[in-house]
This record gives sequence, structure tokens and C-alpha cells, in this order.
Amino acid sequence: MVPLSWYIALSASLFVIGLYGVLSRRNVLIVLMCLELMLSAVNINLVAFSFFLSHLGGQIFAIFVITVTAAEVAVALAIVIAYVRHKGSLKIDEISIMKG
Repeated sequence: MVPLSWYIALSASLFVIGLYGVLSRRNVLIVLMCLELMLSAVNINLVAFSFFLSHLGGQIFAIFVITVTAAEVAVALAIVIAYVRHKGSLKIDEISIMKG
């Protein structure tokens, strides 16, 4: 059996990689992917602690987070597509205000 510390280390490293990507990148799609990486790291922690504590609450909450994340990604990509059609760029620095 894999010890809990390995799951925590994996989750922490994925979270740090995602945080670095969010803070350093200027492309909207890459920032969204890094946010998803951070959410996946949190889900790994939820499932690992749920398994080691023999309680299904963490796994159920992780499934809930995945479904909400799927809806969030659909809305975010729709907004990004509308923005690219309007402005023609994916750079975060060029997004000043969302006006119609």
C-alpha cells in the first residue's frame, strides 16, 4: 500500500505547478488549464484522506467538485471563445473590461 505522505507530496507538487502557471502565464487558456490542475490536486487530497480515514465523504465531495468544475469549464470556454471572436487575442493583459 502506498503511504499517505506520497499522495500529499504528489498533490502539493501538482498544486505548486498549477499555482506557478496561474501566476506566470499570460494566456487565458493556459491559466484555465493550470486552475484545473490545482483543482485536481485538491481532489487527490480529498480522495486520499477519504480512503485512509475510511470515510466516503471526501470521495463524494470530490465527485461533486469534478461535476461543478466541468460546468465551470464549459462556461469559461464559452466566454473565452466569445472574447476571441470579439477581440482576436488570448492575452490576459489586453482584457481590461468586458463590454458588449
